[in-house]
Amino acid sequence: MSTEARHTGDGSGPPRVVIADDQALVRTGFRMILAADGIEVVGEATDGDEAVTVVRRTLPDVVLMDIRMPGTDGLEATRRILGPDAPSTPPRVIILTTYDLDQYVYGALSVGASGFLLKDVTPEHLSAAVRLVRSGDALLAPSITRRLVERFAMPTGRTTTMHRDLSTLTRRELEVLESLARGLSNAELAARFHLSEATVKTHVTHILAKLQLRDRAQAVIAAYETGLITPGSLETPSAG
Repeated sequence: MSTEARHTGDGSGPPRVVIADDQALVRTGFRMILAADGIEVVGEATDGDEAVTVVRRTLPDVVLMDIRMPGTDGLEATRRILGPDAPSTPPRVIILTTYDLDQYVYGALSVGASGFLLKDVTPEHLSAAVRLVRSGDALLAPSITRRLVERFAMPTGRTTTMHRDLSTLTRRELEVLESLARGLSNAELAARFHLSEATVKTHVTHILAKLQLRDRAQAVIAAYETGLITPGSLETPSAG
């Protein structure tokens, strides 16, 4: 069966993964961890250029992308993988970094990555992260994304002209987005707004669709970049 035929993009079957890292030991370790949990590694790459080539050839569900590699780094590779030439069902990209709050991670999230992992991640967390991201969710907790945004986001001066037009959101959706961006989980959002978690998930789905966002990580970034909330503004909003 061809690679293309096996890539359904519908979440069926085990996740198919490409690992991009210039350290052979990291690639080998991750491959062994994933294989032990029934996750198929369909390709490996040692730099960004090779990562783009391997991803286009194998059409994986998830890419584990080292942010710092020789030549083309993980940020540029992610931009190319998720850019205009991406397949109709592009892979989810998880950024790998040695350093918490790496300055490049915010840029990677901005161009479409679904989250990040530190390289000292536990085997259980690595497998769970791949499955979570393949299911369409963002890997990282909104509170971690918030820390990234607050440290690295710069005012854009384009709060009224960005394509992410917040006027398309209902009042409740705006409230949910604001609280989501401040780090609240679905369970916490449900408690704050006296809603079921299913209803919260529906609101989040509508927010992502209306703002043309891939996942919660990008929703958090959009909340900051559109000026809905600002870096350093940590007070949790009231439910209203």
